[in-house]
Amino acid sequence: MSLVDIVGWVAALFTLAAYSMRTMVPLRIAALGSNLSFIVFGALDATLPILVLHLVLLPFNGYRLWELLRGVRTVRAARGKEPDFSWLRDVATPAAYKGGTHVFRKGDPPGHLYYIDSGEVLLEEIGVTLGPHDIFGEIAFFTDARERTVSARCVGDCRILVIDEARFLTLYHQNPTFGFAIVQLIVKRLLDGIEKRPEAYLPVASRENTPPRE
Repeated sequence: MSLVDIVGWVAALFTLAAYSMRTMVPLRIAALGSNLSFIVFGALDATLPILVLHLVLLPFNGYRLWELLRGVRTVRAARGKEPDFSWLRDVATPAAYKGGTHVFRKGDPPGHLYYIDSGEVLLEEIGVTLGPHDIFGEIAFFTDARERTVSARCVGDCRILVIDEARFLTLYHQNPTFGFAIVQLIVKRLLDGIEKRPEAYLPVASRENTPPRE
């Protein structure tokens, strides 16, 4: 077997490995191995189309791998820090709410994520008041029932930035820092809420059959 054949088989194995990967970082590493092997193969065998193709793909796969590793480092650095959601102003739609208005009620289907630009919002069932720079309405997107777990009412006049479900899910999947911050926030709020008012997080039917706490 010639050197060209050996390099060609190595390149084929890297390509097969890349197609079999289930996670992105190993996939990109295997793709880079495939690119490098095919570049050597194309140069040795004087196969110009293969050489040019993988010379183009090499920096592309390298950049995508760098993006993935940067995302992992960013998420790790975000642990234990208070999330900053102020950048949501650039992607959200502002809306004005009068004092006493419900933004949504317990049991409503989720359709939007909310960021408080000014004013205060009371989460009625758990007695939590949120203020400027807080977000709310995120938990319902991740429940099996897909319904609001509490009611949100404006204490006074509020200016709230609204993000629809499609935009929220896009940000959640494409922005690792945002996605991690959302997960952290959900866990914190659920733990706090279940400790203080566990009945508020039960489905309506179950909550009606739960005896009141003394």
